[in-house]
Amino acid sequence: MNLGITGKWALVCGASKGLGYGCAQALAREGAHVVIVARGAEALQAAAERLRQDAEVPQGTQVEPIAVDITTAEGRAKVFAFRKDYDIVVTNAGGPPPGDFRDWDREAWIKAVDANMLTPIELIKATVDGMAERGFGRIVNITSSSVKSPIDILGLSNGARSGLTGFVAGVARTTKLASNNVTINNLLPGTFDTDRIKTTLEGSAKKTGKSVDEVRQLRVNAIPARRLGTPDEFGTACAFLCSAQASYVTGQNFLIDGGAYPGTY
Repeated sequence: MNLGITGKWALVCGASKGLGYGCAQALAREGAHVVIVARGAEALQAAAERLRQDAEVPQGTQVEPIAVDITTAEGRAKVFAFRKDYDIVVTNAGGPPPGDFRDWDREAWIKAVDANMLTPIELIKATVDGMAERGFGRIVNITSSSVKSPIDILGLSNGARSGLTGFVAGVARTTKLASNNVTINNLLPGTFDTDRIKTTLEGSAKKTGKSVDEVRQLRVNAIPARRLGTPDEFGTACAFLCSAQASYVTGQNFLIDGGAYPGTY
């Protein structure tokens, strides 16, 4: 299927690996020019080279890596200095560390909210009006399945990402955006085979006294699909939400979890 985004410019955050890279890859394979952002310059350059050498990425597709911390005003300024107008924005930030809420001080909460709520809001604010003027815009926020089914050791993520979800529910439904072909949706990953799940499993193992392998197997056993998700299939879902065909979908939370969370329909 031609998704109608060839030649569009996409900003993909946290794209050096994992789900962010999966989204960048899927968009580039559809012919969208991608500006990929992450803090680690070396890993980001390696990701850019993989995309440029991908046989499924059409010739002429541009891949531009910008190594910045997108959660800072300085980082965002560099991204928008490269290009002011983006047609697609995929927000993504590494989740806050797991733990016990009794151990989190105000600084930990502010850091979590800044990365997982306020930064996406700043990127939305900086781009949606231009999108509306041009008559096309897609924003996809990578949040978490914990928004629908909170995980006790991920309280920082539960709180910050739920705040973003509430914000998006309102702004995505404003007439100025929706009537001008600008959509905002959230992708909620369940358990995917990324570095993030390794950290979560280690936190669970520490709390329960089980080994990481035991905790991992228990997690897999709780998923009806009996496997972890892959960044490739996650990226494909992201590309669809960015497509011309998804123009009537906005303000939605797409849970991609292999059927792991019953009752979230």
